[in-house]
Amino acid sequence: MSNPENCLIGIDLGTTNVKGIILADDGTVIASASRENKLLFPGPDMVEQDAALWWSNTVEILQEITRKAGPEVVRKIRGISVSSQTVTMLPVDKEGSPLRNAMIWMDSRSAAELRYIIDSIGFNRLVSIIGAQPDVAFLPNKILWFKKNEPELFSKTYRVLQASSYINYKLTGQMTMDIDQAVRCQCLDLQNLKWSEEIQKVIGCDLDALLPAPSLTTEIIGTVTPQAAALTGLVSGIPVAAGASDAMASMYATGLSRLGEAGESSGTTSLVFVGSDRRSATDIPVVTKPCSIDGMPYVFDAPINTSGAALKWYLDTFGQPEKDYAAAHGMNVYDHINQLALNAAPGSGGVLFFPYLLGERAPLWNSHARGMFIGMSLDTTKDEMLRSVFEGTAFALRHVMDTIKSAGGKADCLRITGGGAKSRTWSRIKASMLHMPVHILDEKSGDVPFGDALIVGHSIGVFSDLTASIDKLIRVKEVIQPDEEWATVYDRLYPYYLDMYKHLDEDFIKLRKTMQELEHDGEKR
Repeated sequence: MSNPENCLIGIDLGTTNVKGIILADDGTVIASASRENKLLFPGPDMVEQDAALWWSNTVEILQEITRKAGPEVVRKIRGISVSSQTVTMLPVDKEGSPLRNAMIWMDSRSAAELRYIIDSIGFNRLVSIIGAQPDVAFLPNKILWFKKNEPELFSKTYRVLQASSYINYKLTGQMTMDIDQAVRCQCLDLQNLKWSEEIQKVIGCDLDALLPAPSLTTEIIGTVTPQAAALTGLVSGIPVAAGASDAMASMYATGLSRLGEAGESSGTTSLVFVGSDRRSATDIPVVTKPCSIDGMPYVFDAPINTSGAALKWYLDTFGQPEKDYAAAHGMNVYDHINQLALNAAPGSGGVLFFPYLLGERAPLWNSHARGMFIGMSLDTTKDEMLRSVFEGTAFALRHVMDTIKSAGGKADCLRITGGGAKSRTWSRIKASMLHMPVHILDEKSGDVPFGDALIVGHSIGVFSDLTASIDKLIRVKEVIQPDEEWATVYDRLYPYYLDMYKHLDEDFIKLRKTMQELEHDGEKR
């Protein structure tokens, strides 16, 4: 086992689970643990989580990793950083107690409030303030919905916190918000990095009072309290960094350290990162954010809603025979479907899959988009449908990458981490789709808590030269080159992928409205 001088804790509070690690200063993961989060669906378009479960999961993880590591390692823990899913609306009172379940990024009940905000400020003006495309996932419309629909609870609200902010509060007693999530929440005026006065007026809330002042990602916001230490097995007084969104922590974990390297954290969703030497315009679908990595002053980061989730949906919906076969032969079902997809030719016999099963964020930014198979015939095989799911998610990745590159991003290779990196078939498709080599990182690299540990290690000087540390700690396991034959096919099909959705977009808006009316009529009956 590693015998480090310094150890660090990284915790990521994701949508589906909470994960934590103890990382030695030589890059060894000494201990790790995870716990499952639960999604709550109280009504149409409503997706919530219980903050009490977030904290109890975090406590159990810290208890487990400190027990596994032992007291000698625990005494060497120099810092903690927490990242989380974003954006979240968790209202708390003055004692820090949640007043309701957290409305997470998947919650889209506040579409009418978003439309009101856009109409009141004007789309172009709002984009120039927030530096992004307005979307129902973000905070102003959620706060307005809360104020309108739950006024009694709103009147008791002292602060609105992000998921990681709540864990940081439970660790340190300080209510904070990191600058990364502040930039993403669409309440901040990016011209002056203050809470927008125009947005405050429209939603009728004092954001300066409601939201904590942003702290830099690497800023130490407090230390572990004796109460938190007693609960978790930690030593009191350990510094806690402000941290970042899971997106930014994931970027650290993919090892991006120089312009020209792009990254994808490929899991249930995908997060795409591309560095830039200049700030982008604010009126484009994906915009730059400040980056703390030397030599990469700005970064584009773009979330794709369903990548791994699309494959899981396919397996859960159509894949029982594949599951049964894999179980009978002692195989991993994902290894099995990777082989089956290769039975189909590139282009999947003309079947295009659109992976908008949960709407889409970048670069469409609409919640009304829906998943589709287009181009099926009586000759279509199941393997072609399966391959089209791999290819459709790669088309979505190319759409994002082309949007970013046209806005000034620089990408010559793609570093892939997460569960999606285990699929050589998928990586080969992506390399061919993007015309660039795909670098597969080792298992610990790309894990979001690993990025969290890098952040706090940089904060306290354990990793004083972050670029050098990234080069040392994060390893490329394999490089997958594009297949030129596949690339030619994808180049010819990609325009159809773009055009078909554009032609159907207005119909999807009408369809969503009709379905909402039908649901409302059904409730009345």
